[in-house]
Amino acid sequence: MKKILNAFFVTIIGLNLIVGQKIKKDSLIESGSVDLLPINKSTFTKGTMFGFWGWNRAGFSDSDIRFKGNGYGFTLQNVKAHDRPSELTWDYINPGQISKPQFNFRFGYFFKDDLALVVGTDHMKYVMDQDQTAKFNGNISDPTYAAMVQNGQVDLSSAEFLTFEHTDGLNYVNAGIEKYKNILSRKNFDIHWAYGAGAGVLFPKSNVKLFGNERSDRFHVAGFGLDARANINLVFWNHWMARIEGKFGYINMPDIKTTLNNKPDKASQDFVFYQVNFGIGYVFNRKLKN
Repeated sequence: MKKILNAFFVTIIGLNLIVGQKIKKDSLIESGSVDLLPINKSTFTKGTMFGFWGWNRAGFSDSDIRFKGNGYGFTLQNVKAHDRPSELTWDYINPGQISKPQFNFRFGYFFKDDLALVVGTDHMKYVMDQDQTAKFNGNISDPTYAAMVQNGQVDLSSAEFLTFEHTDGLNYVNAGIEKYKNILSRKNFDIHWAYGAGAGVLFPKSNVKLFGNERSDRFHVAGFGLDARANINLVFWNHWMARIEGKFGYINMPDIKTTLNNKPDKASQDFVFYQVNFGIGYVFNRKLKN
């Protein structure tokens, strides 16, 4: 995962340098300081739309998870978690199974030249590391589970105490504004760099089993998220798009369902996430404006 992230950030830094050099060169051309022919730049004009489907890898910061219900109220501190990418199979392109892997969907509409409103879903998967010991603060009235707490800590390697996942998934349904800039134009090939920010709601299907209760496994609006994003878009023949995108954001879920009882059993947590996604898309209604 670190290698993926390092490669992405090196790409972003490199493209930022390219953008800077392009801007500098364009400024010199416009000022007449350099005797070069003008460079045509392809634009996403107002009214252009695109759809995008891709796949992601994600990472999450450690977080405190707070549990509350009849007979208990406690916090597990600095809980570690990871994502769960599917194995590389035909599920990634099988129409009946394409929502099974960690995926991303986007729909974009350019309400101004090179400025788009983008809505979509980031389907990540969040899995608590089972092989860890977490600090415990609070109380449990059930003596069986209270006895699992030793010296202010609880060993989570035994799934009897807790399993905790958002694996179907950690669904971040979001909308954002993205600014696009062309950095290379050739016949039937363009590169566009974009950046922006977004916000949305978390609609996870949380797979939680606490204290031997029947597993809670249902979709529920649990909280909200905020993000900053940057992406590189390769556009072929004015329509086909290949994209790599990075996101960094914050998720806060104050109402996670932990049992089949709606009240008062629930958990809450907040954490920072990062994500790298890539995939393909198609650009509609595009009118060239050079």
